[in-house]
Amino acid sequence: MLEILPRPQQVEQSQLNMWVDESIWGHRLYDEQTPWLCILEMLCITQSEASSGRAFVESEFNTLEYKIYKRLYLRNILFNNPHIEAVAAESLDDNERWQMWMEKIASNVGGLTSPDFNYLKSRFASFKDFAELVKFLQSSAIEGDSNKRWSSKFVFPYGSDCLYEDLRVTEHGATNDRRFFGRTGELLYLMLCRSGRGEEIFARLENTRIITRNYSKDYRGSKWNHLVLALQSPKDREDIRVSGSPPYLPHAQLPEYERLAEDWLSILGCDLPNYDALPHVVTITGLHLIIYLLTRAKMTLGESAPPRFVLEIVAPKKTTVRELASDEYQKNNSLPQRAIEHHIRSTVDSPEWQASLISPNPMEDAIDLLQKRFAWSAKEESDGSGSPEALLNSLCEQALKRHQQHLAKFHGSWAREIGLSSSRSSRRTRYAPTDSLLKTLVLASVPTRLEFQEFLAKLYHKYGLVIGDRQAEDLINSGDADREDFVANAERLEHRLASIGLLKRLSDACAYVQNPFASEVK
Repeated sequence: MLEILPRPQQVEQSQLNMWVDESIWGHRLYDEQTPWLCILEMLCITQSEASSGRAFVESEFNTLEYKIYKRLYLRNILFNNPHIEAVAAESLDDNERWQMWMEKIASNVGGLTSPDFNYLKSRFASFKDFAELVKFLQSSAIEGDSNKRWSSKFVFPYGSDCLYEDLRVTEHGATNDRRFFGRTGELLYLMLCRSGRGEEIFARLENTRIITRNYSKDYRGSKWNHLVLALQSPKDREDIRVSGSPPYLPHAQLPEYERLAEDWLSILGCDLPNYDALPHVVTITGLHLIIYLLTRAKMTLGESAPPRFVLEIVAPKKTTVRELASDEYQKNNSLPQRAIEHHIRSTVDSPEWQASLISPNPMEDAIDLLQKRFAWSAKEESDGSGSPEALLNSLCEQALKRHQQHLAKFHGSWAREIGLSSSRSSRRTRYAPTDSLLKTLVLASVPTRLEFQEFLAKLYHKYGLVIGDRQAEDLINSGDADREDFVANAERLEHRLASIGLLKRLSDACAYVQNPFASEVK
């Protein structure tokens, strides 16, 4: 059994009334934080730590504290600015356009006291140039077509001046919000810290110019970062908040951390234009965090076998593989909930629980034990007439109800986000990869080129992806599928990869998956 790091003394008691999900997976995996927003939160932390000379260095477990920017001038201009196109189209001279726009945005601005946008006039040759830049940055924004509030929209991370936190803006001001920066990015940062590859990852991120260790008032970065900086007031670099209670990741070392870091380095080492690698990093991170979720659940249940994903390469008609992919999806989806219940109910096997049952004050001792193990105050649950067993049932019921709110949805939400699952042409959701996910898997797993069957074997050993008949041997031997079902499934993948330029067949017996962006220097 792996050692669990101690629960931090600093916990947000106003938000946490028990410590159950967190003790298995950390604080926290959050379904409303998409893989993209997870990466953005992690990059904010990385930039803060890089500026302090501590990028991917965790001097003491679970004590992370960092600084994060609000950048309210930038965000109002980009995402709280509905009048800019209409003003740009007005038949007015330039000064009149600036004046009209400043009056309109001043009446709509959020989170700023006495805002002053006059600094913009000296930075642009014309109002139309300003409007064109705003339009471009809006079009390249992360999840720009979402219906999220304007204070939860994000510019593409071209550089350090593009990084800022999620906010809730009201008439009383702007405060940080954990809805879309739900701390999953903090867990990701700690995983990379503990992977043993942090220094290499930081060097690759610096090469992309997304992160810099020399961030200062004079720093301009890439030309794209410079354009974003042109929209910002000097105050955007001064409005900084220090993070609150530190995040918690239960294990000091795990193979999952190392595999995650390895794939980051593989993708960031590809010969891709700057920033083009980032969407693939987002996708592979999503896959690894799903694997982390399921692996920790299985370990809690005492199951040592790694998670398995039966992938249907979509066929025109319903197939046996589709049914198996749906069954596997449902089985994996229920794993975290089963782990929660097992984790709580295994308390009855502990010497402390057995001792409490025969003590003079069994209820009092049981309450103290549950408080110690799960940070759950059970005094309100006890009226003096119950039993320790009833108390444990109450904790289990409340923990499962709490679990259903967010973490239970993580597998389904993130699988859909990264293109791992689909309900297309079916009532049931199943594992069925998109072309985008397949391309990411090639970039992460193929150094230059790899024989097709070797590629399938590598996907199985790295991620538990079952596609061909050799990987489905257990399912075939059990009678759940015929060998031909998975042979046809693999053939469909071969055709898919060839159609997107990632596979070349040299002869009837020899097909190679190829990484078109492989770099000679790794």
